[in-house]
Amino acid sequence: MADRRLQVFYTVAKQLSFTKAADILYMTQPAVTFQVKQLEEHFTTRLFERSHGKISLTPAGELVMGYAERILALTAEMEARVGELTGQVTGPLMIGASTTIAEYQLPRILGEFKERFPQVQARLTVANSETVAAKVAEHSLDVGLIEAPSHNPHLTTLACCEDELVMICSPNHMLASRQSVTAREIADYPYVSREHGSGTREVVDDFFKSNGVNPDDLHIEMELGSREAIKGAVEANLGVAIMSASTVVKEIQLGTLTAVPLKPRLTRVLSMVYATEKFRSKLLDAFIEFVENRFQQCNVDIIAMKRPYKGRGR
Repeated sequence: MADRRLQVFYTVAKQLSFTKAADILYMTQPAVTFQVKQLEEHFTTRLFERSHGKISLTPAGELVMGYAERILALTAEMEARVGELTGQVTGPLMIGASTTIAEYQLPRILGEFKERFPQVQARLTVANSETVAAKVAEHSLDVGLIEAPSHNPHLTTLACCEDELVMICSPNHMLASRQSVTAREIADYPYVSREHGSGTREVVDDFFKSNGVNPDDLHIEMELGSREAIKGAVEANLGVAIMSASTVVKEIQLGTLTAVPLKPRLTRVLSMVYATEKFRSKLLDAFIEFVENRFQQCNVDIIAMKRPYKGRGR
């Protein structure tokens, strides 16, 4: 509904890249450049500075950016409210999720939500918790599902599901036969860690600190941004790691990894975040309510999934 030139300009300004904007908008880069040029001709001023392969907003571009954000938000709100007069839940829903949630809890939830509301076009962005929260705060995403509480004052956080983390190691590791393991004991062995910005990394670092271990003193062999890469490194006996119990069920059953409960137990709350000041459409309300209800069932499912590593005979 809003001027297409304004939508294209806004996307380029958010990404500070014509190439990234073209990918997001499913347009060619020349088409994106043409739309921005048309808007600049309309205002008879340049909106972007271009130098050394990078772009930045001019003062006029900063001004237009502020208005564009408000205009596009109002347009989206208008369309949502008019649509709600028909009693239908429809339209695009921009969802962000951390990797663990996106790969384990969310697929079934999204499938069931789509069955109930077939007119909804759900679009999923997968990133670490910090990135997802930032995108929700800047209204690039409608809602986010993250692995650590957000500290952003502009976000509302809803606790959805409890998730237990365990130490994983090779079945041949010296700690594999333990009934539980402490932070200080883990600190004596090579360790494989998630990257900074990961919700899991934040929770695990807090666990070490609260149990008398400085995370900087760990024998970190490598920092990896991929959960599968971490599992592969641990299977190769390159170190131990701490991960969500729900993500290693298959490996425990196959016998390629061993999971050992932490002492004290380490649990975290998976959270849903949305912008406090943003208009909550009927669609967003329906999704929030649906996720809250389904995550309660996921709590039960995760408890059932964790049983294989309890009472191991190793």
